[in-house]
Amino acid sequence: MAEMTSRERVDNILRRKPVDRIAVGESFWGETINKWTEEGHLPKGADVTEFFGYDLEAGGWMNLVADLDFEDVVLEETDETKLTRDGNGAIMRNWKHKSGTPEHVDFTVQDRAGWEELIKPHLLDTSRIRERVRVDEFRADMQRAHDADRFYSWCGGNVFECLHPVCGHEYMLMGMALDPDWVLDMANTYAELIITGFETLFAEAGKPDGMFFYEDMGFKEKPFMSPAMYKATIWPAHKRLFDFCHSH
Repeated sequence: MAEMTSRERVDNILRRKPVDRIAVGESFWGETINKWTEEGHLPKGADVTEFFGYDLEAGGWMNLVADLDFEDVVLEETDETKLTRDGNGAIMRNWKHKSGTPEHVDFTVQDRAGWEELIKPHLLDTSRIRERVRVDEFRADMQRAHDADRFYSWCGGNVFECLHPVCGHEYMLMGMALDPDWVLDMANTYAELIITGFETLFAEAGKPDGMFFYEDMGFKEKPFMSPAMYKATIWPAHKRLFDFCHSH
């Protein structure tokens, strides 16, 4: 088989067609890059995409925090961590000098009333959608990838990944049991906002080669919710988003 371009290779893989070799792509923690650089395995300032010869890259993350004007408030700070309240009304503790997931400390939104008062009005306002999707950055990243014949995917969280930063896993999961229509409404609201963002991106910057959604819907051994709860509260929004993507 003749050698393929990176874009052809990844496209064929996703369409279950023959390829000349497996495609290369990876995402490393910043600490890993720094360690390899210090140890002399990577040149200082090296672009790992170029250095390792990736076939695909992803970008275009969307800012889905509710209040775009809110400046994080520092509630507590130590040498190692910082506790802040963010534009979702969530209180999170993050490491200052290393990567990691934030500790969920507390949430202003704990039920449907808090969601409808504090979060949903911001998400229904689409007048500032360009601030959320970063059209110019997306266009430039995609052009750079295509100039190198690499497959370029939009990359970002899906609706489940939007909910726990607003109300935390515990309140969200209790909501699935006690007020499933509230969780369904949150998921559908985010799906609509994300689709509006995609429409803006595609119209102004063009379509990527693919879409990459990440979503932590479980932990080491099992999902956070039953299949029935997923089908009732999250799946309709997932289907809406995936149907939109497949239509393009």
